Amino acid sequence: MPTAEQHGIRAHSDGAGATVPVQTRSERFRSADVADFAPVTGREHEWKLSPVAAFADLTGGELDGSRTPLETVDAAGIEVSWVSRDDARIGTAGLPEDRGSANAWSSFQEALLIRVTGEDDKAATVTRTALGTAPRGAHTLIEAAPNSRGLVVLGGSGDARLAENVEILVGEGANLTVVSLQEWTDDSVHLASHFARVGRDAKLKHIVVSLGGKVVRVNPSTHLAEQGGDVEALGLYFSDAGQHLEQQVYVHHDAPHTRSRVTYKGALQGEGARTVWIGDVLIGNAAVGTDSYEQNRNLVLTDGTRADSVPNLEIETGDIEGAGHASATGRFDDEQLFYLMARGIREDEARRLVVRGFLTEIVQQIGAPELEEHLIAALEAELQGS
Repeated sequence: MPTAEQHGIRAHSDGAGATVPVQTRSERFRSADVADFAPVTGREHEWKLSPVAAFADLTGGELDGSRTPLETVDAAGIEVSWVSRDDARIGTAGLPEDRGSANAWSSFQEALLIRVTGEDDKAATVTRTALGTAPRGAHTLIEAAPNSRGLVVLGGSGDARLAENVEILVGEGANLTVVSLQEWTDDSVHLASHFARVGRDAKLKHIVVSLGGKVVRVNPSTHLAEQGGDVEALGLYFSDAGQHLEQQVYVHHDAPHTRSRVTYKGALQGEGARTVWIGDVLIGNAAVGTDSYEQNRNLVLTDGTRADSVPNLEIETGDIEGAGHASATGRFDDEQLFYLMARGIREDEARRLVVRGFLTEIVQQIGAPELEEHLIAALEAELQGS
């Protein structure tokens, strides 16, 4: 039977026997066994802003853990293969913090391995497609060898009911970009937990782009485990009527002179469009010289939408270079619209230009021209439907 800790509560430090909810990400219970987690009710801290009834089969049901169908466009220096679940690398980047993640971990039969080697720039795209409507569990391991460079796009298209874990291992001195691209069909549901471990003087650029799917919940956690580690965590999302897009971001500074920048931007339009962003940054007591900043910006395009934005910052040492956070949700900038309309641009076109400028700041940081063009076209299609 799950313990109080597994329900997300712990004993007071005064020993009085009373319990309080877990307040910080660093205190959360972790396990790769779904049996260690209590059934999801929606009252838990990690699920309280999520439509849990929409994916009860993924958090509590049996999942198909066989290989997922793939379409790959690879390059020399990026190898795509399958490895057994007892591979020594599995579990070294992190462990599940919620039942959906643990269910996927308990279910997968083999892990998809994407391995990056070589110091030259290279890119590969791996797209999960034709998954169907049966609930699935999956595991992906992305490994960047020491001093390697590369870009990996992990995409999703077509129908899906998918719970998955993605582990990212960035070796010493490596420079890796990972793009998680969600372009599922309108009725699809996707729960994903990403765990990254960044080595000494290594850099990870992690980008989440969520456009398609009825419910999409991508939660990236980054452990800056060694000195000089650097993460740039970027996110872009566009929620239409009845669509729920969620991100819970966690960055753990656990070594000296590490750096993080977290920037997520989203737009909402249509009745019932919903977004959730929770950003947690922990600067541990060993992380002297840390430089960290996180921000979330949401642009509301119509009535009937809701954007939750919750930045959190924990600092356990005073010897840091800097740390901060910001959050804002609002409507169009009337001055920008006036400026464009005063130059003869129609109001509807002016609105599209403002939104495009707001969102493409993230797109332009990917560093892959063909993918950037694809995403700009996808955003234009979203805006045409507004």
